[in-house]
Amino acid sequence: MITREVSPQRKKVRVTFTLPSSIWADTIHLVGDFNAWDTQSLPLKQTGEAWTLTLELETGREYRYRYLYNGKEWHTDSNADKYVSNPYGSYDAIVIT
Repeated sequence: MITREVSPQRKKVRVTFTLPSSIWADTIHLVGDFNAWDTQSLPLKQTGEAWTLTLELETGREYRYRYLYNGKEWHTDSNADKYVSNPYGSYDAIVIT
């Protein structure tokens, strides 16, 4: 699930990425063009209810992203705004701010 909260200045959007806590993983990282596809910089935190991470992103943009489970399994968000193919034969998720 993706939720958005626009800042009062309307230049940034707080975007929260949420996955169910039932996902069997030791780590999940959010990886995308907003962090130059760095596989370590944006870990989701697991609570009893969900895996979550909140970022502030610029408004009026589309960002590609994927989830990386345990440092080796790529997953595309089934709740993305849209999808685009990537050069690896799969799809990147898109979040629109």
